[in-house]
Amino acid sequence: MKVFLISVNREEMNMRTWPLGAACVAASVQQAGHTVELLDLMHVGDPIASVRTAIREFHPEVVGVSVRNIDSQKMSDPICFLESAREIVAEFKALTDAPVVLGGAGYSIYPMSLLEYLRADMGIQGEGEMSFLDLIDRLEQHTDMKGVSGLYLPGSGLQGWRRYEKDLDSFPLPDARFAADSIFAGDDFWFPVQTRRGCPMNCSYCSTAAIEGCLLRKRSPLTVVKWLSEWVKLGLKRYYFVDNTFNLPPSYAKTLCEELIDASWDIRWRCILYPVNVNEELVRLMAAAGCMEVSLGFESGSELILQGMKKKFSPKDVNDASDLLGEFGIRRMGFLLLGGPGETKESALESLRFADSLNLESLKLTVGIRIYPGTSLAQIALREGIIAAGDDLLQPRFYMAHGLGGWLKETVDHWMLEHPNWMR
Repeated sequence: MKVFLISVNREEMNMRTWPLGAACVAASVQQAGHTVELLDLMHVGDPIASVRTAIREFHPEVVGVSVRNIDSQKMSDPICFLESAREIVAEFKALTDAPVVLGGAGYSIYPMSLLEYLRADMGIQGEGEMSFLDLIDRLEQHTDMKGVSGLYLPGSGLQGWRRYEKDLDSFPLPDARFAADSIFAGDDFWFPVQTRRGCPMNCSYCSTAAIEGCLLRKRSPLTVVKWLSEWVKLGLKRYYFVDNTFNLPPSYAKTLCEELIDASWDIRWRCILYPVNVNEELVRLMAAAGCMEVSLGFESGSELILQGMKKKFSPKDVNDASDLLGEFGIRRMGFLLLGGPGETKESALESLRFADSLNLESLKLTVGIRIYPGTSLAQIALREGIIAAGDDLLQPRFYMAHGLGGWLKETVDHWMLEHPNWMR
């Protein structure tokens, strides 16, 4: 079967990247013996023209559309990204009879409402490597769709409960065939690497569980490094480990760093750290393996607010991790989420003073927290009347502690004037 996969939109802060999820599905489809093409619309000047060309030249029998970002996540300037995705889906449906199947991180958060909004034929929530292949087989054989894991159909909803593959090494990793030539140009490109899926941390506002599940699953470090060697040979020197918690479990992170050190590559990479279990041994290995920057998502400097967010670390843990990273020359980008449940003027100022004390190289501040379905934050917002029962939250909705909105914005603006390395 001829399968056309397309990545519609993607937003990364201060970097260009690559649709790794769509590329992984493409690799599985190819391994199964199907003909597959992948188009990343972030690297084309005219998306609609590119879609028309693909339809004319490739004649797909199935179209997969990966939707990652829903909106800008900014309360002060909420921008919805879905109109471009809807235009792309409409173009496909106008030009071909091939079924249009939605997928991607954004789709997994809103499987039914996004299916209806984008007017696609079906959608797969969660890992597409397994479910999409099952779907393709059934389309080829013209059999019933009942039981396909994570599949949603208009009007009838979920067809089969989601399943998570515990052995990620059973999924193939994509090769350079699925990469546009433009990714090799420019200093702002960071090649994405995912070694783990799932997150058990259960933070109150986080949508990861809807995307990857709560069970942490890992690829073999040897498999990851072997795959990376192919890209290093092609000349790529900058990598971004997109795992939600690079340092968890610590033993895995250390083994991965040791494998990278043994490879002796001239590369640089960045990652995301959860501020616990960050000790000198790990940081030393990270630095030796080429880590040059980490995202340190501590979100608040208030013990009480951190507890409300269901964080499993304290401000002291953050401070200790930040100091260690600084000692080894690893740049630190911090993150603050202000205005959530329980936030007061005192706790917000406590967080700002705490962030200032860390002397980070950069800090991103978010005022107001995007509410995602199925989260503890959504339950709180419902109880407080901020959202209504039945609200699918597809259009951006935000939580802001009562009475803080105007004051918090003005206060953050004032602090940012004195901190040119802080951003929103």
